Amino acid sequence: MTLRGISSMATRLLLVDLCEAWQARGGAAVAMESVGGVDAAKRVAAGEALDVVVLASDAIDKLAAAGHVLAGSRVDLVRSDVAIAVRAGAPAPDVSTEAALRQVVLAAPSIGYSTGPSGTALLKLFERWGIASEVQARVVQAPPGVPVGSMVARGDVAIGFQQRSELIHLEGIAIVGGMPPGAEITTVFSGAVCATSQQPGTVRELLAFMADPATADAKRRQGMAPA
Repeated sequence: MTLRGISSMATRLLLVDLCEAWQARGGAAVAMESVGGVDAAKRVAAGEALDVVVLASDAIDKLAAAGHVLAGSRVDLVRSDVAIAVRAGAPAPDVSTEAALRQVVLAAPSIGYSTGPSGTALLKLFERWGIASEVQARVVQAPPGVPVGSMVARGDVAIGFQQRSELIHLEGIAIVGGMPPGAEITTVFSGAVCATSQQPGTVRELLAFMADPATADAKRRQGMAPA
């Protein structure tokens, strides 16, 4: 039987690679769907017939606490950092230090950010810098499942913040750097066995494969690091 899975967009391309590698070595077929992380969590919580879910670790923990994924089945897969992008051809701002990035944000006519934990962390960073109210009217949240990078490429926002894995393959943008020292935003993405799964043993084998050190190169190719 084919395993049915769901994930947030940040791990979409990585999961394509890992599922292909898993199936190439004789593993069960996997049909992974990648959507906005908030929507993915809602669907798991609603009891949709799914086998495996890959989301930010805190989202997995909430699902576990509510009994929607099997207790103790969480497996940390990757660490994913937020990067900063502008439209291709635009001047590259200095984002090498917190102070420099703070000035870039203050000067930006519009700022794109994502749903989920990385977006929440960015807003908290603006609060820590004391600029949240000043930039509030210029901050634009991407709809669930819509890459911030696509908003940057279209010129909808002047600068965008999102998981590097979601930016590196997009055309029409330039990644100007990661978050500077002291302002890093890192999310751990984890997998777990959905409570609705009829094949929990097979899902555990799949997650063990995805966490294996042999998959490290695939994770780095997608802009992430092994967890």
